Amino acid sequence: MKPADALAARLRPLLPQTGITERKMFGGVCFMLDGNMLVAATKGGELLVRTPPDREEWALAQDGASRMRMGSREMTGFIAIAPEATGDNSIARWLAFAEAFVRRLPPK
Repeated sequence: MKPADALAARLRPLLPQTGITERKMFGGVCFMLDGNMLVAATKGGELLVRTPPDREEWALAQDGASRMRMGSREMTGFIAIAPEATGDNSIARWLAFAEAFVRRLPPK
């Protein structure tokens, strides 16, 4: 099983029951909440997490966290969590973190 598919399978049962859609993105699977990106599983097995601007520094200080990169460009509003830092408890915490922010955004 590809790393993105394995991570996506672990994410699905933890996602909210309503408002979630899936899209192929970042070489993996992106989960959208009411049309806004919530989290994604990259082809390399990283967990991408939607991050509010005022909590980005806190998020980056967590184990396994780094700035999301697209090629040589760093992206804001998202952080990447290394595969080795995506234990079940960690995934649940990151999902709750992202959901608390994304629920404040207007639906798309």
